[in-house]
Amino acid sequence: MKKQVTLIPGDGIGPEVVGAAVRIIEAAGAQIEWERCDAGAEVFKKGDPTGVPAETVRSIQRTGVVLKGPLETPVGFGEASANVTLRKLFELYANIRPVRELPGVPTVFSGRNIDLVVVRENVEDLYAGIEHMQTPGVAQCLKLMSDKGCEKIVRLAFELARAEGRKSVHCATKANIMKLTEGLLKRTFERIAPEYPGIKAEHIIIDNCAHQLVRFPEQFEVIVTSNMNGDILSDLTSGLVGGLGFAPSSNIGDGAVMFEAVHGSAPNIAGKNLANPTALTLSAVMLLRHLGYIEQAWVVENAVLHTLEEGKALTGDVAGERIAATTSAFTEAVINNLGRNPTRWKVREQKPLTLPKPPARVATVSPKSRRTVGVDVFIEADVQPEVLGPALEQAVAGAALALKIISNRGVKVFPLGATRPDCVDHYRCRFFPRAKGDEVSDEAIADLVKRIGAAHRWMHVEKLQEFDGKAGFTKGQGED
Repeated sequence: MKKQVTLIPGDGIGPEVVGAAVRIIEAAGAQIEWERCDAGAEVFKKGDPTGVPAETVRSIQRTGVVLKGPLETPVGFGEASANVTLRKLFELYANIRPVRELPGVPTVFSGRNIDLVVVRENVEDLYAGIEHMQTPGVAQCLKLMSDKGCEKIVRLAFELARAEGRKSVHCATKANIMKLTEGLLKRTFERIAPEYPGIKAEHIIIDNCAHQLVRFPEQFEVIVTSNMNGDILSDLTSGLVGGLGFAPSSNIGDGAVMFEAVHGSAPNIAGKNLANPTALTLSAVMLLRHLGYIEQAWVVENAVLHTLEEGKALTGDVAGERIAATTSAFTEAVINNLGRNPTRWKVREQKPLTLPKPPARVATVSPKSRRTVGVDVFIEADVQPEVLGPALEQAVAGAALALKIISNRGVKVFPLGATRPDCVDHYRCRFFPRAKGDEVSDEAIADLVKRIGAAHRWMHVEKLQEFDGKAGFTKGQGED
């Protein structure tokens, strides 16, 4: 029986590279029934603000498998990314991006045997997309990382290493600065690593990881990281082996899997038969393995490698414009090479990937104790901190909570804060009980906000909590 797959051609060069990949995998004998669906630019133009129509959602719910071309995303304005919407609708929590040196694709790193995988958390972090204009001139984006989300992506990274016979996993974070969010990923990694004793586990700061990748990329096998960091880092690693035209990926969830190239829609060359279909074709190879078409996946991947090694039909991003092959010529070359293997490159053998199976219930972490010990109130004010501080102290005189510090963009500016503060109209004002050791009640917070609101414009309140005696909040720079 044919296996059903949702097919989203995408925008720009999407229909061309998707069409090429479909021709190649059908020529290899894979029995697939395609359900063609829409998403992206044309859907936005029809007035659907999600970019993903209901019929596309229903198709994915039926098939559970998607092959998708690149979708256009408005930059800095307009609707949400349809790519991100698809990932979130189906909880595609892991983005797997293999990066390997390819034959016939010369780079400054040729001969270094680069062969690694970036495992990127795919639904949390800044990509949760929770943003607010807190003042007309100050924007906020919430960086949300959960214990459950970190555990799923870390376990998947180790399982991927095990399935591909890899010996090491690096966890790349910015935990030296973001000690609670990025630190949660680091602590989860260190908790789970002992369960995989045959795999070396090592933490690395994300900026050092980027530095090491362009100096000694061959040291890495699997890199697991957070959403934003993974998005940036995986584009960097793609550049090591020839660019985004050679960068496949899969998006994995418990109920659906989506395969796509890493590159964008490239509207400047759309419709000109110039696009490189390698990345989308290698993404289709990953799809074939997921569907259980192991032999066809092997044949297609070897045919692509043989075509690249042969060098007779390379697209312009490799061969240059004057001697470049068209998209269709490259596609024909791969089809003609089905059944042939490269002479110097081997397809990496893989065992089936075991996905983490977290409980379906709402994830909770239950501390033995918890206390609210203070509160941050965020205020919009167009005065200097030495004016705002005394005014706030006067406003809350007699309240159960007293002002401790005021910070501006994370830096303490009152009392006796930064010597030359360059302030904006967005202040975080931190309050603690006047009676040391008291727990802060909701009534005390409500009273505090009422007093502040009588004289100042506030936009946000955040409880300061302790869990099991440890502070669940960070101090401002300069705060004692």
